[in-house]
Formats: sequence, structure tokens, C-alpha cells
Amino acid sequence: MSKKTGYSLITAIILIIIYSYNLLSEKQEKEEIVTQGSTVKKDTNEYFLPTSTTGQIIHHDGYSLSYNESHEQAEWVAYELKKSHLSKTHFKRPYFEIDKAVKTKAAHWKNYKKSGYDRGHLCPAGDRKYSKAAHDETFLTSNISPQNHEFNAGIWNRLEQKVRYWAAKYDGVYVVSGGVLNGKMKTIGDERVSVPNQFFKVIIDNNSGNTKMLAFLMPHKDSNKPLYDFVVPVDEVEALTGIDFFSELNDDKENRLEASNNYKNWSFK
Repeated sequence: MSKKTGYSLITAIILIIIYSYNLLSEKQEKEEIVTQGSTVKKDTNEYFLPTSTTGQIIHHDGYSLSYNESHEQAEWVAYELKKSHLSKTHFKRPYFEIDKAVKTKAAHWKNYKKSGYDRGHLCPAGDRKYSKAAHDETFLTSNISPQNHEFNAGIWNRLEQKVRYWAAKYDGVYVVSGGVLNGKMKTIGDERVSVPNQFFKVIIDNNSGNTKMLAFLMPHKDSNKPLYDFVVPVDEVEALTGIDFFSELNDDKENRLEASNNYKNWSFK
């Protein structure tokens, strides 16, 4: 074999190795996208998942969601907020990213640019500070909804802080948040992302020995009113959204708790 032939053979082998490595890397990247957002839930969050009116449920590591393509956002985002999840760690705020796990294609973050609305988190980054990965995952576009800044930084933020307080007090709570996606709504961006007129947050405490629920329904505007002024029966949120919450509970317990708007057994200090 001549030196020239030998060099050509070595070059060919090197090119094959490089090509194989790139092919493997691409395959692993695709697998990572699937595992980052799959349709198979592997942890305890699945028990309290609401029903989906769209049939497109996606599970991320720190939360699950049901995506509504017609309104280019999640109809709900659900997650367990354990006491151990609470942290004062501060991570650098990442850029928003399109959620590639949404098969119908999640809205682009550019829809919000110069819209006059915040990219309002449904699962707050502040609830996922137990790791950088969990924190950064909340910046997927499937986890945001257009929110007026005064509302987002005002009463909605107050409610998020209160939920953290309850998570610490009751050794964890389960949270479901979303916008009410019906009626006449404004839209923003080229993809016509709907701007909800109301937002809800439904909470269940199943850890403190006395199962209890609490639902909030808030007009999309800031308010100085106390949070308990926005408490409604879970049944009212279900009637507005078509979503069935906590169907895995015993029927008698579910019906009794969802019909009540009693907040006296929750601490509002």
C-alpha cells in the first residue's frame, strides 16, 4: 500500500468517526427534547392532574400543562410545591425559549414584544428555585400568559407569595393556575395569543391530615383588596373553564370540597 493510499484511508476513517459522532449527538439531543417534555408522567404530580379539554398534556420535570393551541398558551399548569422546594437561592434570569415538546408548536416569545403585556408565569420561577434546571424550565413559552404588568407584579404576585407560605405551613400544596380562555379576548402578536380577562389559581392541601381546597378567580387587573375577596368555589372555576379538578378524590369528598368557598381553615396572616 502506498503512503498516499494509506493517508486517504486514514482520512476516510476519521470522517466516518466524525459523521457517526455528529449523528449520535443529534439523536441524543432529540431524546433530550422528548424527555424534557413527554406525555408520560413519572412522579407524584400525576395524581392531582386536572382534565384536559384539548388532549395535549405535556409533562416537564417541574410541572405539567395542558396546551391550548387555539389560544397559544396553557389552559392550566399544575405542580406540587413541597416545603423542600422552597429556597431563597437566586439564579440568573434566562431567556425565554419556545417549548419544543408542544406538538402543535408553542407560541414564540416575540409575540409579547412591544405588546404592553408581561410574560406572566403560570408556574412561578420563585416556586422552582430548588435547582437551576427547575428554575430555568419555567421560562418555556408554554408556561406564560399575557399579563398586565400591574396585575403580574401586584395582586398575582401577592397570591404567589401566599401559596409559598401555605406550602411551608402545610408541608406542601398542589397548585393549578391558568387564564380563563373563553369569551371575547384581546390578542397579541402574529400568532394571536389570547389575553385572558380572568386568571384562576386552585390549591389543594392533602398533606396536613385534613384535605382542603381553595380557589381564586381574579379579574385581569391589579387590586388592593385582600386575597380572600377573590375566593370562589372550585365548582365556579370548573363551570367557567370546562376543566375538572381533582377527579381522583373520593366523589363525596370532591363534591363537598369543590362546592365550598370557605377559607376559614386557611391561614391568611
